[in-house]
Amino acid sequence: MRRRITHRWADPDAPAAPIFGTAMSSTIAPAQERRLLGIGLALAAYFLFVCLDSSAKWLGLAGIPALQVMFVRYAVHLGLAAGINLPRKGLGLLRTQNLTLEMLRAAALVGSTLCNFTAVRYLPLTVTGAISFTVPLIITALSVFILHEAVGWRRWLAIIVGFVGVLIIVRPGSDVFHPATLLSLGGAVSYACYALLTRRLAGIDSAGTQQFYGAALPTLVLAPLALANWVWPDSLLGWVILSLIGIIGFSGHQFITVAHRYAPASVLAPFSYLQIFFFAAASLFIFNQPPDVWFFAGAPVVIGSGLYIWLRERALHRAATAVEAAER
Repeated sequence: MRRRITHRWADPDAPAAPIFGTAMSSTIAPAQERRLLGIGLALAAYFLFVCLDSSAKWLGLAGIPALQVMFVRYAVHLGLAAGINLPRKGLGLLRTQNLTLEMLRAAALVGSTLCNFTAVRYLPLTVTGAISFTVPLIITALSVFILHEAVGWRRWLAIIVGFVGVLIIVRPGSDVFHPATLLSLGGAVSYACYALLTRRLAGIDSAGTQQFYGAALPTLVLAPLALANWVWPDSLLGWVILSLIGIIGFSGHQFITVAHRYAPASVLAPFSYLQIFFFAAASLFIFNQPPDVWFFAGAPVVIGSGLYIWLRERALHRAATAVEAAER
């Protein structure tokens, strides 16, 4: 049977992650009976992820260094993750069967966040948001090399078409092209690597352990860099946003984790693209950067390519399942 890949819209930690620190009760109804709840939680998570990017952009424009914003984001995440998991697991939370993969996964997450938090300072949220939708395309392409999966010509064509959509949005060679676009694309590649490494760790380390190392390494690495160039916010709003950014990020991941307990990834996947409306609203009303005509031309191409890959993988998964059932 073909091994299934989890994209950005399906939190890789979802199968084993706790619900706000508590174990799932056996009395909870099957996923198909609470799909609307799962969809609602997923939409709340996507909204929080846009709030996270918006907060990083606002703090950057206010003169707060990107490394400092990242440090606060991961330090708070680490504190919350440790506070939830340590009382239940003790030092067993630190036990990993593959420290190398955990470090590589955490490094990929750091790279993704650094690229994204830097890019949003220079690019409209609609552009960085649209580029982030290439993650499923990149995962599909990289799965050939990292997970040794077979990818047919239809999905390769969808990948190419998706990146044509990105070119329509960013228009390299034009006067409006900004080099930060490459950072945004680098962030998408890093996140794809993070997702694939998470799948490699599935069944090896618990979700709590993955979550701990995913926050601990960035916190330790960024601490000396952030503290050496620390800038205090110069307004009450700046203090509030900097204080909440870690909670926003942690809460978003928790919501998407819980959502996958109530609804399967195949149901939630298409709803991730509704983030584009959140990005457009934040870009317009917070930063006065309305989407341009090229965004409306390119974004549907990127989204359509991602949806095609999702539909194709869903069809292949069903076919493989049917073959297995027939062979029993």
